[in-house]
Amino acid sequence: MLLPILLVLASGMCHAVWSMFTKRSLNKSIFLWSIMMVSTVLLLPVLLIELWTQPLAAGAYALLLLSVALQALYSWLLSITYEMGDLSQIYPVMRGTSTLLIPLIGVIFLKESLSVYGWIGICCMLGGFAVLSGIGARRSLPASFGPESMSGPASASGPGTTLGYYTPILMALCVGLCTTCYVFVDKLNLQHMSPLALLEVTNIGFVAGLTPAVLRSRKLLEEWRRNKFTILLGSVLNPGSYLLFLFALQQAPLAHISPLREIGTIFATLLGVLLLKERQGLRRMICSVVIFCGILLIGIWG
Repeated sequence: MLLPILLVLASGMCHAVWSMFTKRSLNKSIFLWSIMMVSTVLLLPVLLIELWTQPLAAGAYALLLLSVALQALYSWLLSITYEMGDLSQIYPVMRGTSTLLIPLIGVIFLKESLSVYGWIGICCMLGGFAVLSGIGARRSLPASFGPESMSGPASASGPGTTLGYYTPILMALCVGLCTTCYVFVDKLNLQHMSPLALLEVTNIGFVAGLTPAVLRSRKLLEEWRRNKFTILLGSVLNPGSYLLFLFALQQAPLAHISPLREIGTIFATLLGVLLLKERQGLRRMICSVVIFCGILLIGIWG
C-alpha cells in the first residue's frame, strides 16, 4: 500500500505546482492548451497503436467519448476559474468539492449513512469553503469594494453585485463537480485500456475544450515568448500528475487513495501565499488545512 500512497502524494504536489504556473501566466487558456499539447502529440502514437492492436467494444468507446467530453468541459471551466480567483482561494474548493459531494449524494439520494467522523469532515469542509468564499465578510466592506479587492479581476456580473463577489467560488465548485464525474468515468475506462493510452484520451479532450479560445485570442506566440520554460515544465507536470494517479488507481481502491491526493490543497495554498504573494495568507492556510482534514475524515473514517 506504500507505493500507491507515495504516487498519490507526488501527484498532488505536481498538480499544485503546474496550477501555480497557470495562475502566473498571461493567458490561462493558451497556457493550459500549450502544456497539454506537448504530451498530446507525444502520446498520440501510444493511443493509436493500442486501439489498433486491442480493439474495444462499442460500450468502451462510448465511455472514452464521455471522458473526452468531460475533459473538454473541465479545461474550459478551469481556465475561466483561474482568471477570476486567487490560487489560495479557489484551489482548495476545486479539489475538495468531489470529496464533499460524493457522501452527500449517497446520504440524500441513496439512503446511505455516514459515521460521526464523516459528518465532522463534512462540517470542516463546509466551514472552510464558507470562510474562503468570504461569506459574511462582505457586509463590512465599503460599497466601492468589488470582487477584485478580494480575489482578482471583477467578474462579468459587475464589481458591486453579490453574484460577482462569489463567482470565483461558484466556478471552483463547478470545476470540482466536473472532476468528480471524470474520475469515476476514467476508473471504468482503466478496465479496458492502459493508463498511458487513457491519459492521451483525456489530453485530447482537454485540448479540444480550449482550442476555440486559443484561436480567438491570437496570442499563442506571445505566451510562448514570455513563459516558454514554465510551459515546458508544466507540460511534464500536468499530465504527469494525472498519470501518477492513474498508476495508483491500478494498485489501490479509489476510495482509499483519492482523499490523499487532495494534500495538493495545502501545497497550492502555500505556493499562492508565499510565491504569488496573495492576500489573507494565514486565513487561507488555516482553511486549506481544515478542508484537507475534512477530506481525510470522510475518505478514511467517514
